[in-house]
Amino acid sequence: MDWPRGFGGLCYGGDYNPEQWPEEVWKEDVELMRRAGVNLVSVGVFSWARLEPAPGAYDFGWLDRVLDLLHTGGIRVNLATPTASPPPWFGLAHPDARTVTPDGTRLTHGSRDTYCVHSPAYRAASVRIARALAERYRDHPAPAMWHVHNEYGTTCHCDHAATAFRTWLQARHGTLEALNDAWTTSFWSQHYSAWEQITTPRTTQYLPNPAQVLDFRRFVSDAMLDHFREQKAVLRELTPDLPITTNFVLGDWVPVNQRHWAAEVDLVAIDHYPSADPPAETAFAADLARGWASDPAHGSADAPAQGPATGKPWLLMEQAVVTYTGPRMLAKRPGEITRLSLSHIARGSRGAMFFQWRASRGGAELWHAGMVPHAGPDSRVFREICDLGALLPTLKDACAAPVEAGAAILWDVEANWALQAPGLPSTELNHTEAARQAHRVLYRHGVTADLVPPSADLSAYPLVLVPSLYLICDADAENLRRYVSGGGTLVVSYLSGVADEHARVRLGGYPGALRDLLGIRVEEFHPLPPEVTLTLSAPSPNGSGPRPAAPVPTEAETPTRSRPGAGTFASEQAETGTFWSEHVHLEGAEALAVYTGPHTLGTPLSGRPAITRHPYGSGTALYVSTRLTDDGYARLLGLEPAPVELVRRGDWLFAINHGDEEQQVAGLRLPPGGFAVRARG
Repeated sequence: MDWPRGFGGLCYGGDYNPEQWPEEVWKEDVELMRRAGVNLVSVGVFSWARLEPAPGAYDFGWLDRVLDLLHTGGIRVNLATPTASPPPWFGLAHPDARTVTPDGTRLTHGSRDTYCVHSPAYRAASVRIARALAERYRDHPAPAMWHVHNEYGTTCHCDHAATAFRTWLQARHGTLEALNDAWTTSFWSQHYSAWEQITTPRTTQYLPNPAQVLDFRRFVSDAMLDHFREQKAVLRELTPDLPITTNFVLGDWVPVNQRHWAAEVDLVAIDHYPSADPPAETAFAADLARGWASDPAHGSADAPAQGPATGKPWLLMEQAVVTYTGPRMLAKRPGEITRLSLSHIARGSRGAMFFQWRASRGGAELWHAGMVPHAGPDSRVFREICDLGALLPTLKDACAAPVEAGAAILWDVEANWALQAPGLPSTELNHTEAARQAHRVLYRHGVTADLVPPSADLSAYPLVLVPSLYLICDADAENLRRYVSGGGTLVVSYLSGVADEHARVRLGGYPGALRDLLGIRVEEFHPLPPEVTLTLSAPSPNGSGPRPAAPVPTEAETPTRSRPGAGTFASEQAETGTFWSEHVHLEGAEALAVYTGPHTLGTPLSGRPAITRHPYGSGTALYVSTRLTDDGYARLLGLEPAPVELVRRGDWLFAINHGDEEQQVAGLRLPPGGFAVRARG
């Protein structure tokens, strides 16, 4: 499926909710969109109650007028199926289709996403409204693509869910004997003798079975994907030339395996709302989205210079003109809307979209900012929106080449889910946060990274980081051995390779599946309280530091360009470790750094290995048994700081200064908050 019909450049716009406004506002909206350079808007995302005010009674008149007006203004439409929020009448007619929480509470209508994806009535109603929309607008010139549902993520524990879960389990495990083995049900008398005894992981007396919880997350993702496929089939039947997608929301709570879903959508779309560190978080989200889209099985003509083939395009579908920190909403600094949008585009997005076009005057998200804020077009925000709209068409040539990456970071959604189980050695373990740190270190030192699964072809990457990959199957562990044996450099952090795909601990010492590759055996874990910091130094007797790792190319064109392996980790200064420590035995590896001084928890780790290095085949595998500071992590990799964000795409270089001081890099002088996109000579 081609990129949206009629788009040779970048998409620019956002969610447009005309049903929230008097009809006389619509004409002004289109005029302002044209002034801002908007060329695509998402329409109808939450309009089910307006489109079908009574069962089977459709009101398309208002939407006809909206699409006609947008088409006349030269603005294309990302037409949504509104199934994320069923209308009030639906929940009354089908109470069994309303969400049931783990404690058995059935939710009522009054917010959004109150549905059960396993309910036959909801599934049938979703297909009906999708078909009605496709039949109505199959020949209308405005639609450029389909936006199915919105931010899939509602988990239900009703009887429909339990029945579907049992069917899914039978298909996955085959027999009760296999399921009982995978779930270790002999523990706490959980052995099942009939399928009907199994339900969803509802609220229970104490800790749930972690393998059951993990399988339920997998099941929910597959069930939601089936819901998407059903609508996709109808839309493809009636509008075969329009691309079809849905928007992935980011967060540990999301029960969606985005990489699996990426094979089903025509373009990968994400919603991203950074909070604490917007530049670094934006780079991480963009590289993650590119990784989901980058799969040779997806099929595309694009292919990056390094790393896996780019299977299909991806798009930033939603962002905000403010920063949501949790406790408060902060206005973005002048130019920040442009800088963060440009960061997404530099890293592969086919445009920059927002939620939403016009800030709402009422409703639950009336303070969710818009491209046109409450102050109207005479505002700093709208002026920057117009400036960004003028910039994007000039980037077409720079965006033609694929993104170049000098390293890979392994991230796996199922490993992330597994680390959310209760009963782990620390409640603060988090695979995604460990991946964010690894990515942040590379990002701040001028290295673009691909975020890929442990099954990916890693042969093109000189460096691969493995951050707390708790869950790993035998095939993926063998993939890592193959990579290192072929000459790669692998850096594995604590609590990786510990459990199999059923969340069962691999026996014989940690890190289980990776012991031979790393040349170590971990006897015990020692999680650290927040106030404890451990000192790491070079091992005695020679006091030598670590040998350099393999060099990794970066995007900087400067005498101080980062070259992993050029650092002096542990040989010239002591490093510190926090959060986690381990009792490590060497079984072929050498210690690059050891714990020094008395352990404040009473465990004698002084002199024990903290960081190790193990030659394996033609490559090298390093192991880090504690959480290093970002600077310490960078020194281990031999990186030097890059003062600005740098991304290379073929002959083009994107340079973005997110800081408050002027920077000179790659022959460019960037003022505070400045950016440049230039062809490299």
